[in-house]
Amino acid sequence: MKIIRYAFWAIIAICLITVGLANRGAVTLRAMPEVLGNLVGVSPDITLPLYVVIFLGVAAGLLIGFFWEWLREYKHRAEAREKGREVTQLRREVGRLKTQKHEGKDEVLALLEDAS
Repeated sequence: MKIIRYAFWAIIAICLITVGLANRGAVTLRAMPEVLGNLVGVSPDITLPLYVVIFLGVAAGLLIGFFWEWLREYKHRAEAREKGREVTQLRREVGRLKTQKHEGKDEVLALLEDAS
């Protein structure tokens, strides 16, 4: 199983290196169009290799997707927490009822009644 995992990660690494080598050209990222930047007087831009932009875009997409799913699944997590509390409360109640049922009886007879 470890060999398959290592082979998978090796293939992923080869693909990433290939994409990086094929997209080494520099690109300029601008926060706003040039015309608007000249009008405002501020034009924040940065020059990066294209593969960095691609990888940052993929990473940002993954983070946004994970966050979206976390928000979407909130109701399921809340319901599971509520059911867990309910199960804990019911277990306590069953334990309390068992001790009340056999209160004042012989312990051996109580065990035999529970077994049947």
